[in-house]
Amino acid sequence: MFVLELTYTAPLDRIDAVLPEHVTWLKGHYEAGTFLASGRKVPRDGGMVLAVAEDRAAIEAITGSDPFTLAGLAEYRVTEFVASTTAPALDAFREQLPA
Repeated sequence: MFVLELTYTAPLDRIDAVLPEHVTWLKGHYEAGTFLASGRKVPRDGGMVLAVAEDRAAIEAITGSDPFTLAGLAEYRVTEFVASTTAPALDAFREQLPA
């Protein structure tokens, strides 16, 4: 599982101009089953996404395709972790610790 931390590198007026494309991009990844949760950070200087994918390379490709990234408006910090304990709603994403 991955935590994707998005940090804006441009003023909010430029972010808001690309926001509709970013939301469309998010919806596509929800439909694909890659994104589990997302939202703005408080204060509004970026966002967070909880995601699942085969590996880090797949996540890097996904973050690289974000309209914010393509427009040079934001950067991602990707943190991978093993979701060994989950809420019941996330049981399908529970992982085993490596041996």
